[in-house]
Amino acid sequence: MKTAAVLALAVLSQAAGNTLLSRAMRQIASVDHSWFSTLRQALAEPAIWLGTVLVTTFFLLYAASLSWADLSFVLPATSFGYVLNVAFAHYFLSESVSALRWGGTLLIAIGVVVVSRSGTNTTRERSSQTVFSGIREDSK
Repeated sequence: MKTAAVLALAVLSQAAGNTLLSRAMRQIASVDHSWFSTLRQALAEPAIWLGTVLVTTFFLLYAASLSWADLSFVLPATSFGYVLNVAFAHYFLSESVSALRWGGTLLIAIGVVVVSRSGTNTTRERSSQTVFSGIREDSK
């Protein structure tokens, strides 16, 4: 339950952060500026900072979830962020999303459901020492 809650919060943070960054950068880039002026405006834009904080929050929650769940579970589970990104882009940024893109998004969602049904067990019996000792023996 802890893993699912943290991953849900991580995915939501990532999608919200990407949406904020995209909206703010489009507004800044809509005015003809040099790259330096665009950078200066981006650094002064609160939505850029909030988006960056949200994407950083995603990364920290993602890293924490890796400490108690397998990468083979965590990485596909966070792929649901792609689904939210498409939905947020359509709803909040008024992007036109084709039927083909929605179909691909549906396939990702189905994959997330399949992976989530597999459980979150961590393979603790294989310690890093065991893995590295096998590598050392092979290299001799």
